[in-house]
Amino acid sequence: MDISLTELEEAINYWRQLRPSQGEERALSPEVNSLATVYAMMIYTQQRSLPLDNIGNSSRQLIEGWRQQKA
Repeated sequence: MDISLTELEEAINYWRQLRPSQGEERALSPEVNSLATVYAMMIYTQQRSLPLDNIGNSSRQLIEGWRQQKA
């Protein structure tokens, strides 16, 4: 199964609502940071979708958690 750039944006926004940035520096939560790294690499390599098997386990679990809540 793949994840599209649009879906990844939705997942990032979901986790941003659950775990907003904090502190004076407005640092991203670990969850958002994990997904943002995947997003940045997709943009850099100009990929519109990515197989979930190519994503690290922690990011894949976050995506699966987002998909479960929207089902």
